Amino acid sequence: MTTVLEEGTSVSVGPPSFSLPPELEAATPPEARGITRDAVRMLVAYRSDERLLHTTFSELPRFLDEGDLVVINTSGTLPAAVSGVDSEGRDLEVHLSTRLPAGLWTVELRRSSEVDLGASAGQVIELPGGGRVRLLAPQAANSDGVRLWVATLETPEALNTYLAVNGRPISYSYVRGSWPIAMYQNVYATEAGSAEMPSAGRPFTPEIITRLVARGIAVAPIVLHTGVASLEVSEPPYPEYFRVPTSSAHRVNDTRRQGGKVVAVGTTVVRALETVVDPHGRVHAAGGWTETVVTRERPVTSVDGLLTGWHEPEASHLAMLEAIAGRSLLEKSYEAALEEGYLWHEFGDVHLVLP
Repeated sequence: MTTVLEEGTSVSVGPPSFSLPPELEAATPPEARGITRDAVRMLVAYRSDERLLHTTFSELPRFLDEGDLVVINTSGTLPAAVSGVDSEGRDLEVHLSTRLPAGLWTVELRRSSEVDLGASAGQVIELPGGGRVRLLAPQAANSDGVRLWVATLETPEALNTYLAVNGRPISYSYVRGSWPIAMYQNVYATEAGSAEMPSAGRPFTPEIITRLVARGIAVAPIVLHTGVASLEVSEPPYPEYFRVPTSSAHRVNDTRRQGGKVVAVGTTVVRALETVVDPHGRVHAAGGWTETVVTRERPVTSVDGLLTGWHEPEASHLAMLEAIAGRSLLEKSYEAALEEGYLWHEFGDVHLVLP
């Protein structure tokens, strides 16, 4: 049942600054909590009057209209965490972030769940089954050290085959237990390439997609392979590989020309579309590497709405949300989510922003 939230006092601090209680971190998948994927909670927020409604994701088709378009990211999740041993015989975990040209990778090193900022160029990490990573140069650094490295990766067999045996999904300390890669895949994923799940799409089921299509709501794919996130420091997104097909670009343009809404499923979709939108608001087919960073100072012109998860305090994604939702609505949404006990992270609840 959908319920209307009474308007409360908006958050007074920056957009939005808050403390996330540990009990609101989704520690297990919905399926392990006794509910289906599409039964997670969804807060619907309208820009026009800043109205908020509480419902579940299974009601998504009711909030869209015939002629609308939902754009999804069909990148699949790699089992991108691999155990390793450094040259001093110490255990660590290698997170494969982004496949680069010329066979290179960006990687993150972690020890005891904490990012390792003390590595150095030339360091070799031995992986199971004859795999090997050699650090070449810093890709990203902060005031404490290097978080991401450009590296070579050697595996004795094709990468996907190697990772299927020796890899596991990247997970963080708030997750209880070890879950198979299927729990980190969206049902519509078509090609593996993301270090972490584009998690806004996790609640989708084949039934939800069928109901959308039956209501005359189209679904169009793009691809953006996500790199690793960072829980320790707030950093802007790094370059990521994307592809917007010709058919999807045409769908976006046709939908907007005919008065329908374009709703992005996840910040990855917004990043891809904003990379290829021209000054007149038309989206073009393209592929390659995007360095686009959407902030409140850069208007979003390719989409009208956004389905997303709940983001950590100070996460860079919040700037994109503010660009789409506006500061006041974003603050009200996060205040409501905290008050009503919505769950955060990839196994948590979702937030739908509509005009």
